Amino acid sequence: MDWYISVSFGELTLKGSNRRVFEDRAVKKVLNSIKEFNIEKHYKEQGKLYIKANKEDFPEMIKSIKKVFGIIYISPCLKVEKDIEKMEKGIVEFVREKNLTEEASFKVEVNRVDKSFKFKSPELNPRLGGAVLKQFGNLLKVDVHNPDFKIYVDVKQNVYIYSDRTKGWGGLPIGSSGRGLLLLSGGIDSPVAGFLLAKRGVEISALHFHSYPFTSDRSVEKVKDLAKQLSYYTGKITMYSINLLPIQKEINEKCREREMTILSRRFMMRIGEKLSQKYEYDALITGESLGQVASQTIQGVSVINQAVEMPILRPLIAMDKTEIIEISREIGTYETSILPFEDCCTVFLPRRPVTKPRLRDIQASEKNLDIDKLVDDAIEKMEIFKIEE
Repeated sequence: MDWYISVSFGELTLKGSNRRVFEDRAVKKVLNSIKEFNIEKHYKEQGKLYIKANKEDFPEMIKSIKKVFGIIYISPCLKVEKDIEKMEKGIVEFVREKNLTEEASFKVEVNRVDKSFKFKSPELNPRLGGAVLKQFGNLLKVDVHNPDFKIYVDVKQNVYIYSDRTKGWGGLPIGSSGRGLLLLSGGIDSPVAGFLLAKRGVEISALHFHSYPFTSDRSVEKVKDLAKQLSYYTGKITMYSINLLPIQKEINEKCREREMTILSRRFMMRIGEKLSQKYEYDALITGESLGQVASQTIQGVSVINQAVEMPILRPLIAMDKTEIIEISREIGTYETSILPFEDCCTVFLPRRPVTKPRLRDIQASEKNLDIDKLVDDAIEKMEIFKIEE
C-alpha cells in the first residue's frame, strides 16, 4: 500500500488527438507547479494523474496543484492491489490514518471502472463498509443518506481509496483556447477578467497604460505585482507598458472634454489591436462591467468596439462589483488592487463624461487627431516586461 495524490481533470471535452495534447499539457503544468518537491513517480490511469511523494508534503503540494486550470479536484489516496482482502485491509488502514476521535457516520462509494473485476459495486459497498465497522464500530456508523464523510473506492487497474477532495478551479488548460491580450490596469476588475479567461484556456499577456509623469513609477510597479499574482495561475506573462499621456494631451487640446474617456479607450483598443497583429494574439480582454462607470454603458461599449476589428472579450460584463471583489479576494489580487496609486484613467478625467456617445460624433472628433501617428509613437516607446511567479 502506498500513498499518492490523485488529480482529476475536468472539462477536457475535445475529442481524439487534441484531447490527449491538452491533457498532456495539463499534466506538465501540474508537475511544474510542484517541481520543488521530491516526486518519486507519476503516471496517468484512466482519466486521472497519480503522483507518489512524501505524504507530509501533500498539503502544500495540493495548494500548488489547485492553481492549475483544467482540474476539478485533488485528493490524497491510498493505492492497494485489486484483491478483495487487500482492499479490506486498505480501507481499514485508510480510516486509521484519519485519526478519528469522535463518533461519526460514513458511507462507502465504489466506482468499479474495471468491469472485469468479479465483485460488483453493490457487493463491494457493504463488504468494505463492514470491514470498517469491524475495526471502528465503537466510533463509526453507516449512514447512506447523510454521512459525515464518504470513502470513495475507485477500482481500476489498481484500487484507490480516498475521502477528502480539494476542489480545483476546473476550466481548460492554458493555451487550449488561443491567446489573449489583457488590458491590465491597477484596479480590481481587470486582473479578475484575466483570471477568468485564463480559466477558459486562454494564454494571457498584459497591456498596461500609464501617464508618466502624471502617474508615478509606483503605479506601474503595482500593475507588475498584479501580473505576478496572475502568473501563479497563468504561467509567465509578457507585459507591454505604454505611456498614454501624449495621446491624452492631444485629445485634451483638440476634442471635447466630455469625450476624453471614450476617445482614450478607443486608442487603447487600437494599440492593443496593433500589438496583437504583431505578436499574434487572438482577442483583447477587458475588465469592463455594464453600467459600472460612465464609459461602460451599452452605447459606450458599442462605440469602443467600433475602433477595432478584432474581438474584445469582457468576462465581467454582467457581474456585480461584489461578485468581482469576491473573486479578487480568492485569487489574491484584491489587496494589491486597492493600494492607492493612480492610473492613467484619472488623468484629464472629465467632470461630466458622455454616457451615451454616438459613433458619428466620436469619429468627427477623431478627425482632429493624427490617429496612426499617435498609435505608432506610443508603441515605439513602449517597455516590455517578462513577469513570472
